[in-house]
Amino acid sequence: MPSEPVIGHRGDDRLIEFVERHSRLFVLTGAGCSTESGIPDYRDAEGGWKRAAPVMLQAFMGDTAVRRRYWARSLVGWQRLRAARPNDAHHALASLQRQQRVECLVTQNVDRLHQLAGSADAIDLHGRIDLVRCMSCQVRQPREQLQAELLKLNPACAALGAQAAPDGDAELTALDFSSFRVPPCSRCGGMLKPDVVFFGESVPQQRVQTSMRHLKQADAVLVVGSSLMVYSGYRFVQAAASSGKPIVAVNLGSTRADPLLQFKVTQRCSSALTFLLQPGGAALQARAVTGASTR
Repeated sequence: MPSEPVIGHRGDDRLIEFVERHSRLFVLTGAGCSTESGIPDYRDAEGGWKRAAPVMLQAFMGDTAVRRRYWARSLVGWQRLRAARPNDAHHALASLQRQQRVECLVTQNVDRLHQLAGSADAIDLHGRIDLVRCMSCQVRQPREQLQAELLKLNPACAALGAQAAPDGDAELTALDFSSFRVPPCSRCGGMLKPDVVFFGESVPQQRVQTSMRHLKQADAVLVVGSSLMVYSGYRFVQAAASSGKPIVAVNLGSTRADPLLQFKVTQRCSSALTFLLQPGGAALQARAVTGASTR
């Protein structure tokens, strides 16, 4: 049976009760956690693509034109992404972690907003958009450094404006990218790629294994802002369900795991989690101080 959607104050009450009842939460976040920071998400309420599907790894690696197009769009989109700041959802989860009620926070986002909010040990399942990796020598460099090089090589692009797209992309259409210049690795001359997991690419096994170890130690799963349509995140919910761990989601639309959920709160992430930011708001802080709920 699909989970029962919950809206409004009743959702707040059930979510508060769920968080209070479980002291070792495995938290899995997705794009919906960052939309209120100005970073668009990929999917609509039914789980379908809002835009054209993202570039695939095979296309990026094998087609110079695709790489030029990607980096041209990224040059414009990065300027917005680097200015993004954590919203109340990020701060709420960081607060919950400070109360030692989070076994692990795993994010499918690459924007590092959880870390900026204070969740220093969050696992970046899909990597980090603020780093660039050479596909030959594997040396990493800050994305900001590459941005300066891209602007130097393509000064005409500096003033381009475009609608923001997910993960530092930008909606540049009807432009000729054939003259766009992408610098090679300064160390070996190799191809540069964002240090993120592209569609068609596997998540590094060490990240998966570390996350799974934490999942085994958790007593429940809280999904925040993810449709779970991508298997890399869905696998953790699937594993939790197989081991009988309770699972709750906060998401505006449907999720791939709806049949596995105890319930789902259909609110914006920041609204649903705002109780974690209210001074003495929940009895969570008092309970942690008195030891009524311990790790």
